[in-house]
Amino acid sequence: MFIDVSDLKKSYTSGVVKNQVLKGIGLKLEKGKIGIILGPSGSGKSTMMNIIGGIDRGDSGSVTVGGVEINRLNDDRLTDYRREKVGFVFQFYNLVPNLTVGENIEVVASISKSPLNIDEVLAAVGVQDKKHSFPRELSGGEQQRVSIARAIVKNPKLLLCDEPTGALDYQTSRSILNLLQQVNEEYGTTILMITHNTAIASMANRVFKLRNGEIVEDIINQTIFPAERIEW
Repeated sequence: MFIDVSDLKKSYTSGVVKNQVLKGIGLKLEKGKIGIILGPSGSGKSTMMNIIGGIDRGDSGSVTVGGVEINRLNDDRLTDYRREKVGFVFQFYNLVPNLTVGENIEVVASISKSPLNIDEVLAAVGVQDKKHSFPRELSGGEQQRVSIARAIVKNPKLLLCDEPTGALDYQTSRSILNLLQQVNEEYGTTILMITHNTAIASMANRVFKLRNGEIVEDIINQTIFPAERIEW
């Protein structure tokens, strides 16, 4: 099992109030598969994603990714894990505005031990003609394509997507989801995506429904739908 989360708990304290965000989560996802975490705002989706991505730590429980128990790594090794093993795609792109498309991707490639070819990645996501453009010159969909290229150029084993279509219109959203499926198929990248859009679940191998810090349903899809056929 590529991702294996067991009895993961996480709380935050504000003053004297302790808020338990994750209440003993368990989750498994095989290598090379697409998993989707569904849940409303405040259900703990982003907290769980941040812990799996090594941005945050759980209070207890285990989080194993690719055979490495990341909840026990020290800060330096956790930084290495984020740099070498994980690609992040966010809702609002997070591109550096004063760098060109090519430069945004090159920055990430330069810190990777085994980066993919930048021009090949740009071609794979369909923005090779935008290499010398700045983010402000791109549409929202193009910026998200660049953010996906930036995430996959370092050849990560795991791609984490936090509401990757949340800021996009319907047609562009389907295009981005189709691109993520292509990345999964072409590079064999394991993808874990969080969303509140239930329709997207049909493109995943496995769906985890999260509510109030607990997984209330774990679904293995027998039929995977192409993203271009998803409607909502």
